[in-house]
Amino acid sequence: MESPDNQGPRSPGEPRPPRRRDRHGRGMRGPVAPPQVPLAASRAEVFADLVQDSVERLERRWPQLSEVDFLVLEVPRLTREDEAWGGDTVPLGGTVPAREGHPARVIVYRRPVEIRSKGRDERAALVHDVVVEQVAEVLGLTPETVDPRYGDAED
Repeated sequence: MESPDNQGPRSPGEPRPPRRRDRHGRGMRGPVAPPQVPLAASRAEVFADLVQDSVERLERRWPQLSEVDFLVLEVPRLTREDEAWGGDTVPLGGTVPAREGHPARVIVYRRPVEIRSKGRDERAALVHDVVVEQVAEVLGLTPETVDPRYGDAED
């Protein structure tokens, strides 16, 4: 048996050289879409961008939000205290109050939000509502005070 690069026979224990995908002389295969095209962004990256858009929109009205950490997690972690949920609903977001040396945190759970929304526009509106609700909790205000358009379907 000859090796693919025609350097003589290959011994049975010798590893095969890596295959090349230029079998027909048309060049190496490239990515399906260049990195700057939205198709190249993962669902998690697109979701994080939706959260960031909402945060930036709210920071214009509430500058103190620059001191709050915003996180996107896949799903909420269940603990013994979380049995208060009753098992009927899964939270879409949560907050962690500020402690000495640690800023307050707003958390948005990606998978529960994605499951409850059908399209990109509906997902963006739901993400914004979740962010507004959690920011309202951190600031001790009502969601309508944080964003007067809270709950509007036409975000």
